[in-house]
Amino acid sequence: MRNLNSDRREFFRALAGGAAGLSLSWPLFGQAPATPIQATKLTEKLVLFSGDGGNIAVLIGEDGLFMVDGGFAERSGELLNSISSLDSHPVRLLFNTHWHMDHVGANVALGKAGVKIMANENVKKWLSRKVTMEAFNRTVDPLPAEGLPTVPFTKGGSLMFGKNIVQYTHVDPAHTDSDAFLFFTGHNVIHSGDLFFNGFYPVIDYSTGGWIGGMVAGAEAMLKVGDAKTRIVPGHGPLASKDDLKATRDMLDAVYQRLDPLYKQGRTVDEAIAAAPTKDFDDKWGKGMMAPAVFARVAYTSIQRHYAAV
Repeated sequence: MRNLNSDRREFFRALAGGAAGLSLSWPLFGQAPATPIQATKLTEKLVLFSGDGGNIAVLIGEDGLFMVDGGFAERSGELLNSISSLDSHPVRLLFNTHWHMDHVGANVALGKAGVKIMANENVKKWLSRKVTMEAFNRTVDPLPAEGLPTVPFTKGGSLMFGKNIVQYTHVDPAHTDSDAFLFFTGHNVIHSGDLFFNGFYPVIDYSTGGWIGGMVAGAEAMLKVGDAKTRIVPGHGPLASKDDLKATRDMLDAVYQRLDPLYKQGRTVDEAIAAAPTKDFDDKWGKGMMAPAVFARVAYTSIQRHYAAV
């Protein structure tokens, strides 16, 4: 599975010099990547599709498909053709792990075809309006009505898809306030959505409720699901293990524990960045989507916003 970070790496390195404010046009919310869409069988009936925004999972049922996330709108036709070439059954149910545009790109096409779209209730809230993502200087337009979720939920639950039991869990504000992860029980696979970025610092969308403390809590919730052999489809990055998730949780918790006291001391964002809260993690996690100084700024701002809202 191809690493999708190389095209973004130099962009974010250039931003690491510590500008006073973030004014980013993050590629994942701009032009869709040109990388090939690749299919990887996780089990005989569960397939990972990568290369089109966030990672996508497709569960093959007896008379239809259950699809988790849908990449970018610009590539929805290509994605759906890739899926149909693997299995001829139609998509019966689409699950959005959260509202971001690199995960809901197939919503309109599938919604127009009458496919049910399931998501946490906050997904519909954000997709129904124009949203400004301040950290990335990006304004996202609402989706047409056909692309909005039709099966909302609040906390979570479980469903039967054919002979498959799928558990789904909403996590209180983390990457956004609309996140959910899924556990395919018979396949021992979790789809984390953007609650987990494997191998690099995660994006935290504080404009729609995200914050680093919630990212830690989300990782802890997923660590309690399944067993040591559970595989994890992250929102971005390669297929992961529980050890990979634990390493990310430990990193996020350490950064949070360093930033939280600075907030309580009344430090500014620039002072928090100057404290270098990620310095011992940068070699491992700082070469992906978000350069260290950018991640520190976003993480600290997320703490400020979270405490201001509670």
